[in-house]
Amino acid sequence: MGARTDDLLSDDPETPDIVASENVFTGKVWNLRRETFRYNGHDIVREFVDHTGAVAILALDDDDRALLIKQYRHPVRYRDWEIPAGLLDLHGELPLAAAKRELAEEADLEADDWSVLAEFYTSPGGSDEAIRIYLARTVRPTAAAFDRTEEEADIEKRWVPLDEVVDAVLARRIQNPSLIVGALAARTARETGWSQLGAANSPWPRHPKLGKAGERERPDGDMRP
Repeated sequence: MGARTDDLLSDDPETPDIVASENVFTGKVWNLRRETFRYNGHDIVREFVDHTGAVAILALDDDDRALLIKQYRHPVRYRDWEIPAGLLDLHGELPLAAAKRELAEEADLEADDWSVLAEFYTSPGGSDEAIRIYLARTVRPTAAAFDRTEEEADIEKRWVPLDEVVDAVLARRIQNPSLIVGALAARTARETGWSQLGAANSPWPRHPKLGKAGERERPDGDMRP
């Protein structure tokens, strides 16, 4: 394991020797992978959700209101408040392009000003899902509304003052992780004059499948976008 040479608070990358890697279940949206890796002198077996990764968008209007959407999520049996988001499941599509597409498809919005607001792993002990949250400002309606189906067919949209969203987070009335991370990050970034935002096209080295060529080859030859 590598040792840090300074006191800057930061996660450290690790590259253990992958002894074996196999896809043990292929699902409609994502897969289940089993890997054996060598760590601290032992061969360890772990299974995890093999995820495409995703992007999410916190859209703010000129009145400092965030665009929230409410839709049904079957695993938890809730219609929860979220921010627009979507999978990186189109081969070769860059994260920023995916964010723009999702904002249009889920909220009928487009924006002129894009920045990277936050990044996080949803459940690093059981999934390699990485999410990048973009801040979208100078927003306006798209020329035409999108037709939505399945769980998205009855999406409810609401513009909510950012401070009110944070209050709902702290009161535990809303639980969606992208919304929570995005709202808290946005209010903190606003207090510092947005000085810590990242460029919209910033590299994303923490994404486990996005490399310089946009994909990474797994030990078994399986290519994932």
